[in-house]
Amino acid sequence: MPDPVDALRVSDLPLDDLVACHECDLLMRKPALAPGEKAQCPRCGYELYAHRHNVVERSLALVLAALLLYIPANFLPIMQLNLLGQTSEDTVWSGVVGLFDTGMQGVAVVVFLCSMGIPLLKLLCQLAVLLSIRWKIGRSYGLLLYRIYHHMKDWGMLEVYLMGVLVAIVKLADLASITVGLGLVCFVSLLMVQVLLEVVMSPHQIWRALSGEDDHAGD
Repeated sequence: MPDPVDALRVSDLPLDDLVACHECDLLMRKPALAPGEKAQCPRCGYELYAHRHNVVERSLALVLAALLLYIPANFLPIMQLNLLGQTSEDTVWSGVVGLFDTGMQGVAVVVFLCSMGIPLLKLLCQLAVLLSIRWKIGRSYGLLLYRIYHHMKDWGMLEVYLMGVLVAIVKLADLASITVGLGLVCFVSLLMVQVLLEVVMSPHQIWRALSGEDDHAGD
């Protein structure tokens, strides 16, 4: 674990040697980590950062997997509803179009951005950032895109949309015959891949690689 730093000694240390806990604001001396190790706050136990193996390659694989899942997750049927002999298939995109056609244009735009637009932009930003590190080109643009990605993190709400779908399935189960579609499987898979990507893509190593402090982020 990192060593806490007394306030009187802060001025004697360069900023690059210090790290502050995001949860309890404890100021510590930044430890050097070996591959596979992680630094935790001695006060609250929050994970400050980690040094993970093959961050770039593993993250690239997950980003590409998420992009491959994106189209089927949004355009294949999530569920098939059979009510009084009438059958309908619903997708994420058809939900956006349905809201727009019923006069709820504002809601349709918000649903589109949170469930389709921003998640796609996040993935594209992550892809560009990882490629700039992997190919060692355009790292200044990579820094900009990574900042944009962090600003968009709280706006991609796939899990909220998934909860809405599950609630709808439960409420309609007694009224109609519902068949889960391949789109729902792809949607859940996309959500799980993105969660895993957040874990694997260590921000500390990505920032260091983009700033040129660590040319071995993929190791």
